[in-house]
Amino acid sequence: MLRSIKDLHRYVVHAMDGDIGRVGSLLFDDQTWAIRYLVCNLGIWLPGRSVLLAPIALGQPHHETRMFPVTLTKEQVKNSPDIDTDKPVSRQQELALHRYYEWPIYWGAVEPVGGAPVPTPPPAIEVAEVLAGPRGNPHLQSTQEVIGYYIQASDGDIGHVEDFIADDAAWTMRYIVIDTRNWWPGKKVLVAPQWVTAVNWGESQVQVDLRCEDIKNSPEFDPAAPVNREYEERLYDFYGRPKYWL
Repeated sequence: MLRSIKDLHRYVVHAMDGDIGRVGSLLFDDQTWAIRYLVCNLGIWLPGRSVLLAPIALGQPHHETRMFPVTLTKEQVKNSPDIDTDKPVSRQQELALHRYYEWPIYWGAVEPVGGAPVPTPPPAIEVAEVLAGPRGNPHLQSTQEVIGYYIQASDGDIGHVEDFIADDAAWTMRYIVIDTRNWWPGKKVLVAPQWVTAVNWGESQVQVDLRCEDIKNSPEFDPAAPVNREYEERLYDFYGRPKYWL
């Protein structure tokens, strides 16, 4: 289903043998818009520590109880590699994490932007190649960080990132929620990742291949109503863009 990412923040994360913390944010790839990790803040259990959990370890969130199950034990999580989630995550850290949990790696796969379920990961690349590569992964973005970024249309600024809408079965971003209240009162709209040309963390900016006037007149998004196919049809028809589900 399509879910608000902001709503997932603070869900309780539940291991197979007990609660371990809360959802702090999600890390996504700004090229493919696939969700790569859930950042779990371990809170009072292990104060000051956060861990990364890949989608392969995630169950379906229970929205009624605001709980996120994971197919790991507390001991596994406790002994996982230390990663400072307040800093950019490097490929080397990802490699250590995936080797510890015996998770398949994802990099090197070709995935459609905002596309269907994440494809089968490729075979592991050479460890030496990863270790010799760049220390940071510039395309791994935090939802907590990007919420609040300014939206730049092709002809000017138009609002800021209010939230994301994700597919919690395919673990990919479907939409960015734009709040335009600084330009006209109270309207929120959605844009699809396919229409994003760049995410610039240095400028705190998301650039989209759309005109301000088109965004202003696009179908309004109501956060209190679920995003259904009828709304999606209207949105894509308005922009005349190819639909991801076809």
